[in-house]
Amino acid sequence: MAGAKISSRSPWFWIPTLYVAEGLPYALAMSVSLVLYKNLGVSNTDIAFYTSWLYLPWVIKPLWSPVVDLLKTRRLWIWMTQLLLGAGLAGVALTIPAPHFFQLTLAFFWLLAFSSATHDIAADGFYMLAMTEREQAFFSGIRGTFYRVAMICAQGQLVILAGKIHERTGNYMFAWSMAFALVAGIFLCLGIYHFFVLPKPAIDQPRRAGLSENFLREFFKTFGTFFQKPKIIVLLLFLLLYRLGEAQLLNVAKFFLLDPRPKGGLALTDDQFGWIYGHIGVGALVLGGLLGGFVVARHGLKFWLWPMLLAIHLPDAVFIWLACAQPDNFWAIGTGVAAEQFGYGFGFTAFMLYMIYIARGEHQTAHYAICTGFMALGMMLPGMWSGWLQEHIGYQHFFIWVLLATIPSFLVALKIPLDAEFGKRN
Repeated sequence: MAGAKISSRSPWFWIPTLYVAEGLPYALAMSVSLVLYKNLGVSNTDIAFYTSWLYLPWVIKPLWSPVVDLLKTRRLWIWMTQLLLGAGLAGVALTIPAPHFFQLTLAFFWLLAFSSATHDIAADGFYMLAMTEREQAFFSGIRGTFYRVAMICAQGQLVILAGKIHERTGNYMFAWSMAFALVAGIFLCLGIYHFFVLPKPAIDQPRRAGLSENFLREFFKTFGTFFQKPKIIVLLLFLLLYRLGEAQLLNVAKFFLLDPRPKGGLALTDDQFGWIYGHIGVGALVLGGLLGGFVVARHGLKFWLWPMLLAIHLPDAVFIWLACAQPDNFWAIGTGVAAEQFGYGFGFTAFMLYMIYIARGEHQTAHYAICTGFMALGMMLPGMWSGWLQEHIGYQHFFIWVLLATIPSFLVALKIPLDAEFGKRN
């Protein structure tokens, strides 16, 4: 199957738009909603508490991933959830000016979050069904690139647009209503576009469940077969520990760049932070992801696993130097962040592809979703204590700890199973 041509339609027609559609709602629910509520005068306590719950659908999405696997086709799930996402965004736009906007918009954000998590399951499953293994390896970096483009557009351009409208009108409610109405229109167009453009691979068929008792039997069988995979404990440890260091670094690195120098930070202005992290850093991240997908397609994942493991972890040491030297040169800081982000993009390619490797076989859509659930857990739990730890030991010692926290991933990588030919061009 690895060498078979599954679809005559080029993935370039649908991979970019599909992963823009996957990235946008996540950024809107998890990041842009915070700016929206802050502009509208909601307290920090309420914003943090209620918007944090919006992350829940992505953590628990494996619980309903078998429904996508068992009912209808992944193709149908994709464009239907995109239309639903467009409707949810329209609901946000319409309820922002309402008297009880906080409760009403939160309800639509919940709809957005669950629809987006369901869309992720279908899109990632369709990605594996519609392309050969070689195409999957090649486009792994490209799909990650367009996912990040969506994040930049949502967290950057949409916020800028709302700000510009506010400057002209002086009304944040009107500004954000217009911004979300625009994104709602974009999603409705994406749903219609994918209805016509997505290929129709013959293998994309629902698994017949029959009567309700058979459906439940298949539902639980899906989870059972995942946890019966060979070396499942090692596989789960790999999913949880691969980014143990990065999970703690992710938020604290941003605090470090913005904190004043007396507190150990680099005291960047918002403009400098935007350029270094939002442009230089993201550019390096994208280049690393593209290179990762390209080299794996040539030599296979097993050949590149350890170089990628080193690439995602060793550049974390840059932050030890930044914390000790506290340079004030813009380009020195930018180069350091770019090195860390390039390594992260390059090394994360191995993690994405290994989740595909784990999910191979029966129920691969649901099994991939289970992998992403463990991936989210591996990021969420270490991230929860990272800010507390940094405040107690300071930036220098914290970044040293982050580097030490990468050691478990190397130890687990010694034990994981991996076919030498996986991802390699035939």
